[in-house]
Amino acid sequence: MVVIRLARGGAKARPFFNIVVADKRTRRDGRFIERIGFYNPIATASEESIRIAQDRLTYWQGVGAQASPTVERLIQQAAKKAA
Repeated sequence: MVVIRLARGGAKARPFFNIVVADKRTRRDGRFIERIGFYNPIATASEESIRIAQDRLTYWQGVGAQASPTVERLIQQAAKKAA
């Protein structure tokens, strides 16, 4: 099964997450199929906190990829920001 989930990056006490499409059996920060965005939870007002490639997101959801609950919440936040 293919999932859309977060992969952690950044440094200690400075998290940064990539939104990736990966096989469910791989590790959280392991191999992934495609990077479709990022989420920076500690972004300042002048920095972009979330970016998702909507065309790739709709493609992967169209072929059956399931988003994690956290990514679902982030997708809704990004849609609210865009509108």
